[in-house]
Amino acid sequence: MRGTRRTRLCLAGVMAASALVTAPAVRAAERADGRLTDLVNPFIGTQNEGNTFPGAAVPFGMVQFSPDTGHSTGYDYTQNRVRGFSLVHLSGVGCRIGGDLPVLPTTGDVTQTDYAQYAAAFSHDDEEASPGYYRVGLASGIRAELTATTRTGVQRYTFPATDKANVLLNAAQSLHKGVSSTVEILDDRTVRTEITGHGFCRDTGPYTVYTITRFSRPFTAHGTWDGRTVSPGSRSGPGGAYVRFDTTRDRTVEATTALSYVDARGAAANLRAEGGRSFDAVRGRAREEWERRLAGVRVRGGTPTLRRTFYSSLYRSYLAPNVGDDADGRYFGWDRRVHRAKGFTYYQNWSLWDTYRTQVQLLTLLAPREARDMARSVVAVDEDGGWLPKWGYGPVETNIMSGDPVTPFLTTAYQAGLLKGFEERAYRALRKNADGVPPAEYPGIGREANAEYIADGFAPYVKGRPYAKMGDSDYHHGGSVTLEYALADAMLVQMARGLGHHEDAARYAARSRNYRNVFDPATGFFRARDASGAFTGPADPARGTGFHEGTPWQYQWLVPQDVPGMVRLIGGERAAEDRLDSFFAYDRLLADPERTAREAWVHGDPYAYYNAATYNPMNEPDLIAPYTYLSLGRPWKTTDVVHAALSLFTDGPTGMTGNDDLGTMSAWNVLSSIGLFPVQPGYGTWGLTTPVFDRVELTLDRRYWPGGRLTVTAPGTSAADRYVQAVRTDGRPHGRTYLTTGALRSLRSLAFTVGPRPSEWGTSPEAAPPVLR
Repeated sequence: MRGTRRTRLCLAGVMAASALVTAPAVRAAERADGRLTDLVNPFIGTQNEGNTFPGAAVPFGMVQFSPDTGHSTGYDYTQNRVRGFSLVHLSGVGCRIGGDLPVLPTTGDVTQTDYAQYAAAFSHDDEEASPGYYRVGLASGIRAELTATTRTGVQRYTFPATDKANVLLNAAQSLHKGVSSTVEILDDRTVRTEITGHGFCRDTGPYTVYTITRFSRPFTAHGTWDGRTVSPGSRSGPGGAYVRFDTTRDRTVEATTALSYVDARGAAANLRAEGGRSFDAVRGRAREEWERRLAGVRVRGGTPTLRRTFYSSLYRSYLAPNVGDDADGRYFGWDRRVHRAKGFTYYQNWSLWDTYRTQVQLLTLLAPREARDMARSVVAVDEDGGWLPKWGYGPVETNIMSGDPVTPFLTTAYQAGLLKGFEERAYRALRKNADGVPPAEYPGIGREANAEYIADGFAPYVKGRPYAKMGDSDYHHGGSVTLEYALADAMLVQMARGLGHHEDAARYAARSRNYRNVFDPATGFFRARDASGAFTGPADPARGTGFHEGTPWQYQWLVPQDVPGMVRLIGGERAAEDRLDSFFAYDRLLADPERTAREAWVHGDPYAYYNAATYNPMNEPDLIAPYTYLSLGRPWKTTDVVHAALSLFTDGPTGMTGNDDLGTMSAWNVLSSIGLFPVQPGYGTWGLTTPVFDRVELTLDRRYWPGGRLTVTAPGTSAADRYVQAVRTDGRPHGRTYLTTGALRSLRSLAFTVGPRPSEWGTSPEAAPPVLR
């Protein structure tokens, strides 16, 4: 998902900055102490609109305690003033959101109430980040340290010797648009806030977060503010509060802040459940959690830079979705009521248009227990609020992006066996979503253009149509929406058939071929149609009219359910291969892969979605495109393109390709590096291509993956020896360019033999990924 911010950066300047900047986390990673967490650099993606954050979190935690420097999503490496350390951030989103309750240590009298005015300068030379920990030295002489549990953020401040050491809690300011806030000083150690806001690209319905902060020792003074008016001694107000300590002898102050989306009682219960430990104890436990999580994948071979990039991507893949329930299981539902999760953890924050393509598949493989609860949570959204989500933030729908991403998200879980016990409940929700449109009083738009899609076989592009609700409109992106709906229908076919709903399956199978209805024979590309059925907008396929964040060039490959059918529309395999070669600038790529990736594919602007006839590795619509070569019997070309795209991931602040989008791009990097990629998102088909490591050992949960361990080997793999010569599965020859989830479930070894030139492996027609009918 992307926002509307446009930051055009000179590529040469970005590359130079990346070369000059070495974050402390990278330097720490050079220490050979054997800890995988030392290979993670949380600063990757904090420059050039990757929109990641460097602060402290635990896997899938409700809290992401991180500095805000003034950037719309929190932290920008090019800035050097911290406005505050706030509790909530989403990794890689493109629009303003989160940043609730920025806190900042200061000294002296409190005279400013705007965090842009009292922001503290800092230098990257005195800044450090690692999984579960962040530290920075402020120009004021204060050292700030952050760590986290699932539902709390823990802070430690080391002040100069002074009797006016302050901590400012700014309830009224955040990254999103505030609606209201209150702050209460309960006693000489405790501050409580209630913050209501809305936002995210376009205004959403309001949501409220409740916090309670407990300090390690009593404060000596306090006050609150309302607007610019500071009231010393006041215990409540709508703006913010300060608390003061005497640090002439004891210079350290610690505090724990608990968060709840339910109520103040929930925040207090979360503090009791997860608070009470020292900063160092919490930091140590957070590091242990990350070490265990990262140890699920062990790689051998590759350069130190490649390993750092890989483990940093794996780390970011585990940052979301986020726990949404309190320690007692209560959560705030989309129906504005309180519910209790029974037998599962409730999760929230659903960037589904992005994550259905890569991240959900990675989690089904490496974190199936959590992935099962995530799928259960999405079904709960329907059961509590009446409809499945499109892009959910906390307990509200944002309607950001288009199409029907929730269907392949849930069918992925079904194919992985994660819906057992509630398959029919999930299917009922999916069928309602696929066959209808939410009512006017419901905040979500669902498949907004579904009536026309079902009746006419395509979603129309209606230029200038007023937004029916907040967020995006499917009518503004009829061309790409038709492709997205058809993909979702194709995936729902497989679930319907598996559950015995054969009439439904036949109906969805017919609809899965609706992609053909937006193919324009005159241009040879997909093209939007207006409400009358006429093709509309520029005939030039490098223009994006009617396509969401992309062009017909980039969307032409989004037919994973029927690549042969799409190829026939183009004019056959030779025509399709020629078009793919043009799309990837393939001849140029062979001569200089990295330069081609940076100059022919990437044009310096992370938001350059339109007016392009080449691959856009910074955006979701064509992430699957390199794997299309597998269906044409040209698997070596998939390897060439994928390995060139992997070179865009580096270990500096500019080392992300576009917004990370809650782990989408990071998961693409992880899966492509391993050599397993979900080529049919929503179905259990994993395309094969050359791994970048000699050996990868995956430790899997036996309850969902009976094999328990999968070892992927590619001895000698390198830029020179990158072509698959043969593949063996558990010692047996494997001639196909894909594996199914069923085959993976009990597989123990996947062995690639590589060489310097393309081979005959994977070139026969039967080697290609299947057509889903």
